[in-house]
Amino acid sequence: MARKADAKLLKPKVDVQSLPNSKDLKPNSDPLRYIRHYPQAVISQVKALLDNNELGEHLLKKYPRVHNIRTDKALYDYTLEIKQAFLKQTDPLSKVIFDDKISLSHQALGLHSYVNRRQGNKVKAKNEIRISSRLKRIPEPLLKMVIVHELAHLREKDHNKAFYQLCCNMQSNYHQLELDMRLLLICESIGQSPY
Repeated sequence: MARKADAKLLKPKVDVQSLPNSKDLKPNSDPLRYIRHYPQAVISQVKALLDNNELGEHLLKKYPRVHNIRTDKALYDYTLEIKQAFLKQTDPLSKVIFDDKISLSHQALGLHSYVNRRQGNKVKAKNEIRISSRLKRIPEPLLKMVIVHELAHLREKDHNKAFYQLCCNMQSNYHQLELDMRLLLICESIGQSPY
């Protein structure tokens, strides 16, 4: 049986009701946070498009249609096709899925995981790629860019020079597509996504 002294030790020193919760915390309101590390000339062009409410229209002109990959099976097949074309020697993928739990607000579009499991004397490696479900309704080149990014992590774990060279090898205009994806994230953050 707990004593009164023990109960006092367990009681929080701060009123829990007075602490801020997720509703009270304001998200980062700077829509340009996604391109903060780009050259000032690029940031100025994006600001001009934002000021004139033309950023979504700019993306829609460049990418008028969304892809038709809606199921996890279709996503797995699409990813496997890219992997077979460029990364035949890497470990196999066990799973590629759209994941509802990945939030675009945390600047995560996809996740890769590498899990070793021991079964008796054997060690089995398991590679998984999870793509944000929000990416079900974007243009195919932007989806491919995210998949290429996650596939590159099968060979290069860090975002180093070799990683980006591999991404460019799999998708020659990778850097432009990455910028366009960031522009789409800006549109999302201000509630003006064209897709």
